[in-house]
Amino acid sequence: MPVIVGFVPTKEGRAALDAAVVEARSRNSRLIVVNASTGAASADNRYVDDDQLTALRAELDASGLDYEVSHAVHKKDPAEILVDLAEETNAELIVIGVRRRTPVGKLLLGSQAQKVLLDAECPVLAVKAPR
Repeated sequence: MPVIVGFVPTKEGRAALDAAVVEARSRNSRLIVVNASTGAASADNRYVDDDQLTALRAELDASGLDYEVSHAVHKKDPAEILVDLAEETNAELIVIGVRRRTPVGKLLLGSQAQKVLLDAECPVLAVKAPR
């Protein structure tokens, strides 16, 4: 059963990836890294470019983990992709990065993070980036 991580090229995404690598290693699990875009914007800064994808693969190669990178444009939003993939693969864990929020923002949480937390059948690890 894999560990799935939602990855975006931000400090929150980095924190999620680092935590997912630790979890996959400790569980001796396959790691699936998901970077997705709906393609709604002409430039989605959360969708990794070719150089970032090459660097990500090199880092994962060096980790020695069994891994897969899912990098595609989908019609579904990223939260749905993570939850659906977790169900399809019978994942044991989803790891997501969350941003620090204002007091009002804390009430709302990020919509993508909230969807994953509420809809996933498996445990979800929400990771904050270090300050």
